[in-house]
Amino acid sequence: MRALPCASHARYGSADVTNDANSGASLCFSSGIYRQPLLACFIPELLPLTRGRTPFSCQNNDNLIIFKKLSFTPRRRTQPGTLNGKNVAKERHSAASATNTLSELGASKKINVAPEFAGQKPSTNIIRVVGWGHKPTAKRARQYALEQGLPYVALEDGFLRSLTLASAGYPGMAMVVDHQGIYYDARQPSDLEQLINEAPTRQEEALLAHARAALESLRMHRLSKYNHAPERKLPARKPGMQRLLIVDQTAEDASVVGGMASPETFLAMLREACAIEGAEVWVKVHPDVIAGKKRGYLLEEAGKLGCTLLSDDINPWCLFEQVDGVHVVTSQLGFEALMAGLPVTCHGMPFYAGWGLTDDRQQCLRRGQSRTLEQVFAAAYLEYSRYANPYTQQSATLEEIIQLLADQKRMAARLAGHWIAPGYSRWKRNFLPGFLGPLAHCDFVKSDAIALQKLQKKAGVTFAHDPQAMSQREQQAPHPTRVLSWASRTTAELEDSVIAHGCALWRIEDGFLRSVGLGVDLTRPLSLILDPLGMHFDASRSSILEQWLMHHDFTAAELGRARQLRERLITLGLSKYNSEGDELPDLRAMAKGRDVILVVGQVESDASIRHACTGIRTNQALLEAARKLHPESYVIYKPHPDVVTGGRSGEVATEGGTYDLELTTGNISRLFEQVDHVHTLCSLAGFEALIRDVPVTTHGLPFYAGWGLTHDLVECPRRTRHLSVDALVAGALIEYPVYVAPEHGHLCNAETVVTILEQQRDKLRRGTLKPALPWKTRLYRGYRALFIGKH
Repeated sequence: MRALPCASHARYGSADVTNDANSGASLCFSSGIYRQPLLACFIPELLPLTRGRTPFSCQNNDNLIIFKKLSFTPRRRTQPGTLNGKNVAKERHSAASATNTLSELGASKKINVAPEFAGQKPSTNIIRVVGWGHKPTAKRARQYALEQGLPYVALEDGFLRSLTLASAGYPGMAMVVDHQGIYYDARQPSDLEQLINEAPTRQEEALLAHARAALESLRMHRLSKYNHAPERKLPARKPGMQRLLIVDQTAEDASVVGGMASPETFLAMLREACAIEGAEVWVKVHPDVIAGKKRGYLLEEAGKLGCTLLSDDINPWCLFEQVDGVHVVTSQLGFEALMAGLPVTCHGMPFYAGWGLTDDRQQCLRRGQSRTLEQVFAAAYLEYSRYANPYTQQSATLEEIIQLLADQKRMAARLAGHWIAPGYSRWKRNFLPGFLGPLAHCDFVKSDAIALQKLQKKAGVTFAHDPQAMSQREQQAPHPTRVLSWASRTTAELEDSVIAHGCALWRIEDGFLRSVGLGVDLTRPLSLILDPLGMHFDASRSSILEQWLMHHDFTAAELGRARQLRERLITLGLSKYNSEGDELPDLRAMAKGRDVILVVGQVESDASIRHACTGIRTNQALLEAARKLHPESYVIYKPHPDVVTGGRSGEVATEGGTYDLELTTGNISRLFEQVDHVHTLCSLAGFEALIRDVPVTTHGLPFYAGWGLTHDLVECPRRTRHLSVDALVAGALIEYPVYVAPEHGHLCNAETVVTILEQQRDKLRRGTLKPALPWKTRLYRGYRALFIGKH
């Protein structure tokens, strides 16, 4: 047995390997590989990568081959494993520019750069060839490696890939790297097979405990390789019948041939299942076949034999709960069925067959020993696979990817369906669809009236009922139609009309971790709030956040995750807008021993003031109340950033002694480090102070008041539960918002957005991010000042 390279990296979930770029480069023929944005995370030990092209198939040594040196080493890294997307460049050249024949290249193992790249390094020592698995697309690479006596390294998607299909544009979060073969080709050894064979001697109890915990997490979140499929209820079983699931695959799938199977194997599998007495046979079609992108093996034969065809996309875990056994050829669905505790029959030889876990119709002499499910899982998911977050371009652990996929899946399922969005500007129309996820469709219309006309055509029946009951009913519908209105412009007339049409009105507003820059300056948000009941800042009615905080049974894992997120926010000094501003003065020295009181101003025309404040509603009145409560203290007033830029109303008198110092710049999260107490009407700054253990007095009724964490001058009878700060963070920052990664426009989670905000702020400091006020923003500010005014 050969020693496995980099065998320890996957155990800890990151590519913790040594880059041997100094000894040589890897040759790659596949554009799909060299354009991968996460190579520095997945395969750092195989870089640098050199691109090779042949004008024809590599059949003989007379064909010409040309190469281009590609640099995949990041110029700067905020953390090991990150990658600058600009490192991957497009190349355009013809075969005529090459002068080296294949045989000449093989003799010297040196790659001469084509004339149009003469300014680059003249030669690169090729020590290996990299390709995508053992698929037909890798044929040239494998043949070249064989002819030149070079090792071939196979790359392939991992077992926990993405939210939805690769064909939908979603990047992979897992990759496997195999130096012997590839996991789905049982005709020859692979690194994964060796890992499983050596499991009793190499897998320690800590690794197996890690595997058991990860298995339980996958079961709890019901995750699979792809995770977009909805939960569906199948018809009840016929009395006295067992239900068998037969898993079809895509035609010409490399894992079929590699698993020692053929089209006849699928037909034999189906006929064997149909011959079982008392069996109700259901045939599951591959997701790519459902999407119309590929063909399967069993459609025609299943119809002839009277089987039930499962053509609707369905979550595998939901499916496992409704069947009694699973038959596969080489599908990964078989291993996931083993995780669910089902008996699995393998008619081919997938990686999990031959270890005593499955009923096998074929044999592999290299797999002669029994292994436990935890041993096979640990080898495949923890030792063999590598993980990376495609939105932060950083290496990741299996647990981090599970959490990211679980959050993506939760948000996508909640927002699936048809939306009608009235009155949105072109700027908001550009980014809003990403916040609705890949399972939603949004129709933007000019006005509320047009939205109601569309609803009338779709609803057909007019009736009135309670808004909260409507929310529960429409969420149970498979593809509900909902109206999405920006909270600040939502009218009572629109809400009443939508409810009268039997639909639900959802409100939308900026999230709590928004951006590096202000919304009033048209900086795109990274988080939004979508609420079907009310809105977090509207204390006159309940919201989804309030209900979740009132009734959710918090687990230790949820509170631990919230604590880690909170501690990271404190360490990084992140807040809603994350504007840098000027350095803060030494406020303690200026206060000369007095307590430092921070009064946070707001936009007085903001909807939160109207809906959460019953008494004091102006910044001036707030300052006066704070001064009355702290007559001897050093009072600092910090106006809202939108007021400072001149875009919104909320100025206060500069005289009268209500405050000692006004701070219009500076990061507010760093300001909390120098204050003893915060006073606010209902500003989010009060929540940001709470998570930093700063005492807060609320003069209105924000979402974080009424839970026993703040000194409240206004009460909310609905909020009768006492919460910890971590429980509040779990609801407000993890469960409630919808997050989107800006580069991809894909759903993500709070931890990912925190990293993105950190990266954007670091780029801003280094001057590599676009200016905070580009010419378009400055032009807009001028237009706003002249024609819109303060609002």
